[in-house]
Amino acid sequence: MKKILWLPVIAFFSYVCYAQHDTVIVRPVPIDDVLTNPGMGITTFQRFNGQATNPPLEWSEVGPVTKLPQAATKPDFPDTTIAYLRWYWNALEPEPGKFRWDIIDLALKQARAHGQTLAMRLMPYSNKDPLPEWFQKSRARRANTPTDKDGAIWQPDSSDPLFLKYWGELVAEAGKRYNGNPYLDSVDISSVGYWGEGWSSYMPAFPYQKALIDIWFDAFPHTTLLMNFDEQQALTYGTSRGAGWRLDCLGDLRVKSDDPYFEPEMLDIYPQQVVRAGIQDVWQHRPVSLEVCGTVSEWKRDHFDANYILEQGLRWHVTSVNLKSSPIPEDWKADFESFQKKMGYRFLLRRLEYPKTVAPGSMMSIHMWWLNAGVAPAYTNYPLAVQLRSAKDSAVINVPVDIREWLPGDAVFDGSVYVPKTLPEGTYDFRVAMLDPRSGKPAIRFAIAGRDPDGWYSEGQVRVSSPQGPE
Repeated sequence: MKKILWLPVIAFFSYVCYAQHDTVIVRPVPIDDVLTNPGMGITTFQRFNGQATNPPLEWSEVGPVTKLPQAATKPDFPDTTIAYLRWYWNALEPEPGKFRWDIIDLALKQARAHGQTLAMRLMPYSNKDPLPEWFQKSRARRANTPTDKDGAIWQPDSSDPLFLKYWGELVAEAGKRYNGNPYLDSVDISSVGYWGEGWSSYMPAFPYQKALIDIWFDAFPHTTLLMNFDEQQALTYGTSRGAGWRLDCLGDLRVKSDDPYFEPEMLDIYPQQVVRAGIQDVWQHRPVSLEVCGTVSEWKRDHFDANYILEQGLRWHVTSVNLKSSPIPEDWKADFESFQKKMGYRFLLRRLEYPKTVAPGSMMSIHMWWLNAGVAPAYTNYPLAVQLRSAKDSAVINVPVDIREWLPGDAVFDGSVYVPKTLPEGTYDFRVAMLDPRSGKPAIRFAIAGRDPDGWYSEGQVRVSSPQGPE
């Protein structure tokens, strides 16, 4: 009786020992580096990697229309994969129906040349930059008068059908040209008021706001859209249609204001509006993008608490931040580096198991334990792949997962992949990467050691050998 009870136990331990004997188990070594990865991080603003930063307290809202020069020496600013640019209507359509797409074409080309994708906003006007002169003369209704306090700038009546018509035509034509461009990171939904931020002293009723939001979804169905933050109903509506969200005044730690359109943002408006607008979980499927209020040097000048600001950004699951291409104060650089290590996604391969020997034309079992140590997922599905590589041959094998589903925390794959029947016998390096869907080349830096010069991560070796039949 005792012998019968022991048989399953003996068989179990034999299996464990056999599996350990015939299985490669890898525990990659974590690293603590700041990782420059696509679709996330600190962006450049109105310029590209390697171009001069702005003075500490200055920047321009006027987007570049010609090629910008490189700085004489490498700027003291984080490397980034996103260039964020924006242009006014009067630059993009100086005459009715005559669009300066060469401006955006050049920006896309420059972004690619600098290893970046382009995030952009098209803006109707600002408190300094007027609407196109032809629009002002088009019989469109004006919301203010020349004698008003803000009369120096011709502000449109956003409920006027002519505003929707002409602004909508610009947006529609932009969509025809750029929707789905794989090098276009995102597009801001730009609608009412200064900079198209969605607020104004002359707010139209919500149905008119809604129409000015809908034109972006019609024009860019295959591009990530970001909804500006200021009007709660509009914010809820835009994100409910599938947009991510962005806010323009990260870091405003004032405690009081006499301006009803510029109340204290970080302490009063932003944290509560996230809840009231019902957008707490948008980050799980669409990105959250933030923009510094003024510049970081202004935070320093005004004695704001940088740690509080950055921690709040992480609580909002931030993926990208526009610092206006302005310098980070020297004694805050360590804080910003820590912030960069947590924002967006950060993938670590914690444990990997695979057989020591596989046969061509067979299924190879793989176990992977990953950790997303960031605060957000990746919003592009970078294919996870295994490469078997020898001196003469190689095979790239996709692992059937969608990394967009990897929210912060652990992710496990227990499954099998097919080893090509045509793969010759031999010893192969077992390598892992997440690939750029445009090029098929490795795209993502992992927070582990062992990255090869071509971007793959070598994680041991496997023997490809045909099984021996009976003699």
